[in-house]
Amino acid sequence: MVFEREKLSVPAMRQVLGDTLRRLGVNEDSVSDILLAATEACANVVLHAGRSVGAYEVAATVTAPTVSGAACRVEVSDPGSGWSPPRHGRGQLAESGRGFAVMRACVDGVTLRTAPGHGTSVVLDKRITWDVPA
Repeated sequence: MVFEREKLSVPAMRQVLGDTLRRLGVNEDSVSDILLAATEACANVVLHAGRSVGAYEVAATVTAPTVSGAACRVEVSDPGSGWSPPRHGRGQLAESGRGFAVMRACVDGVTLRTAPGHGTSVVLDKRITWDVPA
């Protein structure tokens, strides 16, 4: 999905992604965790991607259940100038927000891919469970 980089895009993304996951039969607890993490990733684009970024992409993939379980991957990408985490003294990350901590608390894996001039992608991986059909 492609969204304009504006505040109203975040609730629109939540609605579309949440409805899609629910229709596939993903358990509501899993859906809630995925949506919170994806909301944080999208909000970061809206707030920090820069004026040159007019739109961003959200791609979601759900893998069928296997012996190791089922999973959902959500990737939020923007074509901006890339991002460097703020640092202070001795290479420590500065306290600049809690978005990545929230994402890490909600999903099983958070991967940041960024490079100057090549944009930024946040990949969210979550093991999911399915609702039992009625």
